[in-house]
Amino acid sequence: MTERVYATPAGVTLGRLDAVADGAARNFVLQLRAGRFHGFVVRRGDAVHGYVDRCPHAGVPLARVLDDYLTPDGDFIACSWHGALFRIEDGLCVGGPSVGQRLSAWPVGVQGSEIVTL
Repeated sequence: MTERVYATPAGVTLGRLDAVADGAARNFVLQLRAGRFHGFVVRRGDAVHGYVDRCPHAGVPLARVLDDYLTPDGDFIACSWHGALFRIEDGLCVGGPSVGQRLSAWPVGVQGSEIVTL
C-alpha cells in the first residue's frame, strides 16, 4: 500500500491553466517517492487556489465524484460527505461541522500558461 503524503515539492508542472475551466476545480494525484499526494485546484480567472484533498472534520477526500469540489453556484468548496462549506480564497470553513477550521493549503500558482507547485 502506498503511503499518503500531504505536501509536494516546488516546481512540479501540473498542466496547462486552460485544462481547468474558469470557475471550476480539478483533482490531481501525484505519485512521489515518499508516497501519493491527493490535491485539487480551483481556478478563478488567471489565478488558482490549491488544497490538499482532505476534510478537516473527518479526514476523508472532499468529493465523492471526481472534480466535484464546488457548490452548484461555484461560490464555495463543499465537502460532499458532511456538507461543510469552505471559502475558495483561503479554505476557511464557514458552514457545517468544521466551522472555523481550514483546508490545508497546497501552494500552487500559474507560470506562463502552466499550473505549477510552489
